[in-house]
Amino acid sequence: MAKRRFTEGTWRTDPLFRSLCKAFLACRTEQEVGDFLRDVATLAELKAMSERLQVARLILAGVSYREAAKRVPSSTATVTRVARFLTDGAGGYQSVLKGHRHHHSPARGERMVSKQ
Repeated sequence: MAKRRFTEGTWRTDPLFRSLCKAFLACRTEQEVGDFLRDVATLAELKAMSERLQVARLILAGVSYREAAKRVPSSTATVTRVARFLTDGAGGYQSVLKGHRHHHSPARGERMVSKQ
């Protein structure tokens, strides 16, 4: 059986992607999210995602692309890509960063709640 590819038109409705999203929603604590991420991603992938989030945070704070690349540190290509998703993406960075959810870690026993 051939591998299915995610495309711009199908990624959101793909059953595998939806299952991944539901797996994140099943996590109750930051520790559980971290454990899950470590199991499904390589350290290089985790580092790349962490850097992208920090780049997005800096750009939204008005930091120049060059300064963001220097502070993280990250390549200017990564900074440009993140900036493009901040303006033309699905809104995920804004949802996480502008909603101030990144300042709140659920208390023990408190569930993380999705915005739907």
